[in-house]
Amino acid sequence: MTRSDNRIDRTFARLRERGEKALIPYVMLGDPDLTTTEEWARAAVSAGADLLEIGIPFSDPLADGPVLQRSAERALTQKVRLADAITLVRRLRATVQIPLLFMTYYNLVFQYGDERLARDAAAAGVDGLIVPDLPPEEAGALESATRADGLHLIYLIAPTTPSARIKFIAQRGGGFLYYVSLTGITGAKLPALDQVEQGVARIRRATDLPVAVGFGVSTPEEAGRIAGVADGVIVASALIKRLQAQPDARRRREELMTYLASLKAALSPSQVSVAGGSAGGSE
Repeated sequence: MTRSDNRIDRTFARLRERGEKALIPYVMLGDPDLTTTEEWARAAVSAGADLLEIGIPFSDPLADGPVLQRSAERALTQKVRLADAITLVRRLRATVQIPLLFMTYYNLVFQYGDERLARDAAAAGVDGLIVPDLPPEEAGALESATRADGLHLIYLIAPTTPSARIKFIAQRGGGFLYYVSLTGITGAKLPALDQVEQGVARIRRATDLPVAVGFGVSTPEEAGRIAGVADGVIVASALIKRLQAQPDARRRREELMTYLASLKAALSPSQVSVAGGSAGGSE
């Protein structure tokens, strides 16, 4: 696969033509087990996900809040590995066409090997990697490996990132830029919309790459308002929290589909066009 064939680029281009915004949910590999992860991934696609993040559990997830930390802890008891994520994507690719992303930490990538991971992930059908603890200054090996195999390395940008550094990061990354809506961890309270809007506007002045907003998005109302200024909305902690709150494990798939469908509806052009006001809700 070459970068020109990357599903992330094609998806954002298609959505832009339609006036739509991307819904990007997150599932944790191995929480509660690999079979359920695959079931939830397929359900997310059926519910309208435009891209899907697959989290690879790690013992020291510095960017993750308590909901994702506990999810990773449960997954680690299943002894899942990066190789299991690649196998999962290979199975999903038999029927799933949307872009699939790995979100993990560099220790796992380093242990697996930059070139080996890029090669195996691309061959399985992965389209991009998100590695929150890998700054671009230290990402040369992984950037080269992912570029060679047609994958995008997607970088995070925080509200505190200076404008000059935003431009530098945008030149190093691809696919889209992941705007962290707050200076904190996943699942924290979403800041006011005008703050998010200002952050996205600073990114847009530096690059033409799509911008997706994550960290703190929870409700359809928040998703619709964020979509008024961004190209996509990433939902992780709020989704995992809802699934864990459902006491009947057999109904969690239904809960996932209902919730994601409500978010997807909020991202439709008619809903986004009326978005406004101040987003100040919490998870």
